[in-house]
Amino acid sequence: MATPCVKAHEVAVWNLELSALGFVSDFEFRISDLNASIETGAISVVFDAFALRDAVITETPRASSVYNASRMTHENPSRPARLAPWLRKRLSADTADTSALRRVLSDLGLATVCTEAQCPNQEECHALGTATFLILGRRCTRACRFCAVEKGSPAPPRDDEPEAVAEACERMGLSYVVVTSVTRDDLLDGGAGQFANTIAAIRRRLPHARVEVLTPDFLGEPAHVDLVLDARPDVFDHNVETVPRLYESVRPRAEDGAAPDYHRSLSVLAHAKIRAAGARDIAERQLFVKSGLMLGVGERDEEIESVLADLRQAGVDILTLGQYLAPSDRHWPVARFVEPADFARWETRAREMGFRSVLAGPFVRSSYHAEELIS
Repeated sequence: MATPCVKAHEVAVWNLELSALGFVSDFEFRISDLNASIETGAISVVFDAFALRDAVITETPRASSVYNASRMTHENPSRPARLAPWLRKRLSADTADTSALRRVLSDLGLATVCTEAQCPNQEECHALGTATFLILGRRCTRACRFCAVEKGSPAPPRDDEPEAVAEACERMGLSYVVVTSVTRDDLLDGGAGQFANTIAAIRRRLPHARVEVLTPDFLGEPAHVDLVLDARPDVFDHNVETVPRLYESVRPRAEDGAAPDYHRSLSVLAHAKIRAAGARDIAERQLFVKSGLMLGVGERDEEIESVLADLRQAGVDILTLGQYLAPSDRHWPVARFVEPADFARWETRAREMGFRSVLAGPFVRSSYHAEELIS
């Protein structure tokens, strides 16, 4: 079934079933589906984690369309039934940079976490010619209930992937590169070698570019963390994601994999900071350690405060806080929509606690405005 085109000047007020418009039958909705349907004009999208059962399209004074989606509440009647008004993103039709970026990724067979994790900022970042590279495949060996990335048995890593990423960075003219991966508990080094090789390949082609890596926990193995750090990234990022009380529910053990562990994640961050502090090389001592967590998962304020204290004790320099948005009704439900004023309050509190840089807001994600956080 063909994807429809929606012209802004034709829009009235409609109630509609997305399936009737040709989106996939189980109502899973991706930005790429929406982008393909745009023919003219800018649009605003109220993100409901791309699991839309119905929508209202309303013409606005700026000749744009507003998609306001309601949430199904059969799984958890107490969770928000409708998106908060501040969860609205204005998207534009493809730019030359967006088209060029997609060509590069397609030519080199590369994935981005922007697409695989259904990031609400992907159109904004792609329009600026930036993206976060996803290495080690598109399938994750963990079973986190908040994540849209496909779970299952992954394919072997690509031998040419580090050079492909480096070539993409060069073709895109990047001065700041962010590389992340799926978790690969099936590999002896957890994929640390692929991270190291990717950093080295980027350095060869773009010696003056800064490189940030967002890594899994490598099962807490210091030697594997060191393998990444030996390649000298500028920023080492590992997210704790949520508060320890929710780990067992939100981040359960995968059938053929390991279970994430809050204290193990803290130990990874602390190891990176301690090693940097003791390094002889000046560049290595300047490593920034970064982490982040989602709000709206079911945490309490006192638990957020405790996590921030733990991260500071581990030596984390840079902190990101963002709103959790469920990728579908099959994922962990959103417990609440955190108001922008509360994000601002947490940003102020984090700075008071000693974090060097903090970015907090509804659409903040790990690599969002990453370069600005170390400038």
